Amino acid sequence: MAILVIAICAAYADHQNTTLSDQANRADVLVKVNLVRAKLERNISANLQLVRGLVAAVVTEPYMGQQRFATLASNLFREGSQLRNIAGAPDLVISLMYPMKGNERAMGLDYRQDERQSEAALRARDERKLVLAGPLDLKQGGKALIGRFPVFVPSAGDTERFWGIISAVVDLQRLYEASGLFDDDLGIDVALIGKDALGPSGVQFFGDPDIRKKNPVTAEVLLPSGSWQIAAIPKKGWRSTPSNAWFLRAIMAAAGALIVIPFWATGRLLGERQRNYAELRRLSRRLELALEASGIGVWEHNLATNDLSWDARVNEIYGKPCDGGSRGYTDWAGAIHPVDLAGAHADFDSAVASGGSYSSEYRIVRPDGEIRHVRSKATIYQAPTETPKMIGAEWDVTADVLLNSDLVRAKQLSDSKNAELEAAKARIEHIALHDSLTGLPNRRYLDQMLEEYAANARRDGGCAALLHIDLDRFKHINDTLGHAAGDAMLVHASTVLQSKVDNRAFVARIGGDEFVILCAIGNNIKQLAQLAEGIISQMREPVYYQGHRCRFGVSVGIAVDSAKHIEAKQLLVNADIALYRAKRRGRNRHEFFTEMMQSEIVDSKRIADEILGGLERNEFIAFYQPQFDAKTLEIVGVEALARWRHPNKGILAPDVFLRIAEELNVVSTIDRSILNQALSDFEEWSAADLHIPRVSVNVSARRLQDEGLIESLEELQIKNGTVSFELVESIFLDGDDDLVSWNVDRIKELGIDIEIDDFGTGYASIVSLLKLQPRRLKIDRQLVIPIVASAKRRQVVSSIIEIGQSLGIEIVAEGVETMDHARVLKGLGCDILQGYAFGQALGSNDLKAFVQSRRLRAAS
Repeated sequence: MAILVIAICAAYADHQNTTLSDQANRADVLVKVNLVRAKLERNISANLQLVRGLVAAVVTEPYMGQQRFATLASNLFREGSQLRNIAGAPDLVISLMYPMKGNERAMGLDYRQDERQSEAALRARDERKLVLAGPLDLKQGGKALIGRFPVFVPSAGDTERFWGIISAVVDLQRLYEASGLFDDDLGIDVALIGKDALGPSGVQFFGDPDIRKKNPVTAEVLLPSGSWQIAAIPKKGWRSTPSNAWFLRAIMAAAGALIVIPFWATGRLLGERQRNYAELRRLSRRLELALEASGIGVWEHNLATNDLSWDARVNEIYGKPCDGGSRGYTDWAGAIHPVDLAGAHADFDSAVASGGSYSSEYRIVRPDGEIRHVRSKATIYQAPTETPKMIGAEWDVTADVLLNSDLVRAKQLSDSKNAELEAAKARIEHIALHDSLTGLPNRRYLDQMLEEYAANARRDGGCAALLHIDLDRFKHINDTLGHAAGDAMLVHASTVLQSKVDNRAFVARIGGDEFVILCAIGNNIKQLAQLAEGIISQMREPVYYQGHRCRFGVSVGIAVDSAKHIEAKQLLVNADIALYRAKRRGRNRHEFFTEMMQSEIVDSKRIADEILGGLERNEFIAFYQPQFDAKTLEIVGVEALARWRHPNKGILAPDVFLRIAEELNVVSTIDRSILNQALSDFEEWSAADLHIPRVSVNVSARRLQDEGLIESLEELQIKNGTVSFELVESIFLDGDDDLVSWNVDRIKELGIDIEIDDFGTGYASIVSLLKLQPRRLKIDRQLVIPIVASAKRRQVVSSIIEIGQSLGIEIVAEGVETMDHARVLKGLGCDILQGYAFGQALGSNDLKAFVQSRRLRAAS
């Protein structure tokens, strides 16, 4: 009997040793499988999580282009991912790609027309969630997983519209390597099942097909849109005999030999049992305290009867009374949230079917309606004489889940805000550096580019050139057809300028109707002249706007960065000077900047400053040239002429300062000063009984356009017939200026005579004279001086005199240099003579002395 008992015990022990060895081997394989599984899940999730940031950026910028897409996508490839490429398919057609190199064949692919990819793409769109497909053979070569993210962007109101698909291609080979599948020390053969994330029901796509036939250890690889099953066996297969089998058998033989001393052995074993029992109780207590402190509950599930045994902490987690009552499978399944029920069942069934470990996470609904997140892990255990059981632990992870969810939302919000800020910054920078109407760079952008162009041109052995372009007659179009027409002309001009240069030149709009072309040239300056002429020629072409035929021209000033390497900003100043010269010389032309221009500008600036200072110091004074009756040679009036009493250069005539005064818009101020002086001197002459009947004063065209002219004249209380205003011929020929015509009529009503100055140098007509009806008409000196020697000129002057006499207009001849001129003019019937033959322009006191001396000579 003893031998039989020993034999039975030995057989049982050998069986148990084999079972334990097998379980140890499977546990070892399971550890390695779980490591590979975790790496796969982590790597796949990390790759797809990177792409979610790009998807969020597309939602905020649905119209981004290839460059912006590539900039954002390139950031993802710096994260050590296994991403191979990322494609954007608005309306399911690939038009965005990074990287582009090597993926050109994929551009233009329509997912709806590709049988291999249409199903996954349309499923992602219809289910509005990520779909992970693959492994797939790529057109570019190789195998990969493809994660397709449907993108929905905000539309009108609170609705969304389908934008398209963002496809992330994960290189399968790099994924396998990163997940340790090819590690030399892995020690197991692995198979992956579940193509297209279909789990165990899918097709095997990795590893030896025979692995599944060799009782492998299996685990589930959880993917964002499904799962894979991983199966593994040791490299050398399962061992049929435990390594310690013979050793154990030897021990059992020795134990049998010792059966003769059972009492002694039994006593020792009983003592050891008591000590072990005490230790077990101590360890059990420590475990209980640890579980209580951690909040982890322990449960046991009888797989044969579906009976459950929950400790107090599990009951507390599920909101059940801690009464020690029995629990059934329905107590567990009935508490699971309906949405998570299928997944929880699948995890449980998979663990039972595989006989491996169980791991799951799901939500439960407690009896009071509160929803909690729990995590559960267990392993299947079967005692030799008992039914199989699943023993595990469960704990509440609600706080962790909510915190993680908050962190994810915060990160998504932060990424979204950062993307919006980057987009806003780019828009603001573009607006700040570009003209809103033409889209050309503005003055600020030009200032930034000046130094860069100049430096690059010098580095390449050339020089920088700048063309300053101003539209001629633009104001006329703007005033007559409105600002919309003006805007259309500006857009047309910008188009012409851009068409005339290559992409290396810089075209900018720096003012209302001013443009600049900045370019680099070699030693051939002629190409700048050709460019300017081409622009001028094309700008002359008519532009049609709403049925109107608009014409305008351009003036161009050109400045070149010479060998002196002038400052970049000075280049713009020099071009502006050349533009000013082009406008002065008749517009619709180009001029190159020269040092002489610079000198003239400096002189003009100096004279302008002196003129403004002279006005402040009352340096502009009136000189008077007497006018004589052609028959009696009596003084019948004087003409007040403006002179500048320069502190250093003495008395200066108008030819020195008039042009610059007109540019400064101070001619009216000079006219007003001369008029006031003339009126004051006239009163003084009248008090001295000089008998000067009237004084003539020149009035500029700008003064006649002054709306306050009449009011200022009324305040002067001028006596009738004592003052005449001399107007140049071009003023009264401008029949379109109603204000000038109205002012002239009011001047006559105030008793001020109107005279036409410089008659015969323009294109006056008889109709114009009839319309204006001046009191006097002054023949220009250019016609008077030649009459002594030229019969033709004498005939022209005679005709003017006859016209004046027929219209009742007195004729004044200026430029009477000799008495021969006086005699001829008297013979032709001229009324009044003025010139050096009788007297030069004199100051007020000198004129008084001149008149008094004539009287003394006449009296003697």
